[in-house]
Amino acid sequence: MAVITISRQFGAGGKTLGKMIANELDYTFGDSDIIQQIAKEANVSPQWVESFEKEAGTKLSRVISSMVSQRWVDRILKDERGYLDEQIYLDYLVLIVAKMADEGDVVMLGRGSQYILNDHPEAFHVLLIDELPHRIKFIVDRYNVSEKQATKIVNSEDKRRISLYSKLGKKDYDSPGLYHLVLNMNRFSLEQARRIICDMINL
Repeated sequence: MAVITISRQFGAGGKTLGKMIANELDYTFGDSDIIQQIAKEANVSPQWVESFEKEAGTKLSRVISSMVSQRWVDRILKDERGYLDEQIYLDYLVLIVAKMADEGDVVMLGRGSQYILNDHPEAFHVLLIDELPHRIKFIVDRYNVSEKQATKIVNSEDKRRISLYSKLGKKDYDSPGLYHLVLNMNRFSLEQARRIICDMINL
């Protein structure tokens, strides 16, 4: 009934590695599943949740949030058409991550799960790091985009990661003390990392 959380600097291979580990252990891979469940609870589309996560913390999302009146929100909720803002998103995120962890046998990617599940007795927390040039190259090779596009994606995702942790009131997300294992992906292949993590779980 183990739970594995994978936190990563974007481009360090977290999503790819998470899927590899989930396949090896026959675990659920908690990435799109979390989006689907948040969408269901908030009564909005999964696409809305995905867009919200991408825009979270940006000037656009703050402007939209400030423009929405509580009366308008209440009316939408009564009409059962759904609504999502930063606080609602965080509330559902914490509840869903905790629920999935209690069900066990899951690999969770990011979204502050190492904090949410900090005291979970069956949780193993992993952090993947790498140097910026290597992370950019990983995105170029994996997703077949230009170096310029990859650089923009990595920088944007790094900012979004900082924004999420800020909303959770956390600044020490790259501190080794939070994790059972920290892997420098400049020194390990994805396959080597998979074996190390699976061996840790099977001890």
